[in-house]
Amino acid sequence: MVFPISDDDSDRRTVPYVNYALIAVNVLVFVALQRFGSNDHFTYAWATVPEEIRTGKDIAEPKEVEEPITGKVHVIPLEHTPISVYLTLLTSMFLHGGIAHILGNMWFLWIFGDNVEDALGHVRYLLFYLLCGILASLAHVASVLAFHNNPYIPSLGASGAISGVLGGYVLLYPNKRVTVIMGRVLTEVPAFVAVGIWFVFQVISGLGTLGDTRPSGIAYAAHIGGFLIGLALVRPFGIGRES
Repeated sequence: MVFPISDDDSDRRTVPYVNYALIAVNVLVFVALQRFGSNDHFTYAWATVPEEIRTGKDIAEPKEVEEPITGKVHVIPLEHTPISVYLTLLTSMFLHGGIAHILGNMWFLWIFGDNVEDALGHVRYLLFYLLCGILASLAHVASVLAFHNNPYIPSLGASGAISGVLGGYVLLYPNKRVTVIMGRVLTEVPAFVAVGIWFVFQVISGLGTLGDTRPSGIAYAAHIGGFLIGLALVRPFGIGRES
């Protein structure tokens, strides 16, 4: 496994205000509104539920899910969503399931987001980030429905949007040096190696969850979809920008 520590920012020309703001908003929501992940009522109300996206109808009642192998029953306490359920594709991007979840996401965004913002500009980067996140959530919903995973398990987190940022980053800066922990060794590798290994891990892990009806904390389809969407969109978003 490869874990990034930093990258070479010597060619960055602008202050990444939008990236800083995105990190701040994510942290603020997690601390003040989710109460460090303890406020389940808020979290379940604003997360994306695939079945709600499929039907367009809010589901505000607990759902029991039985594991096919162990027979263990999980209760998913779905809450009333005070807005259109389709808007949860946006709001869920600013929710996280725990401290490790938000720390990991914000660390990746801190390292890789500033360079993509520098390339696209502030406004375009914000639109790129949000669009990648929304489309990544839709990719997750499509995967859940196509492979008959449990459609009542909410999805949340900035991972889909950040995966889009990684896709944009590796296309724009394939040879930028990234300092990583690889195994137990601290080393430098090109971005395409660091991000490429991460993507291969997402694909392998995602294939292992196909058809699994048990609650899962990781939406691999959102990671894969977001990454591919970022690859596809970063060049069009950069049209007209100075090189």
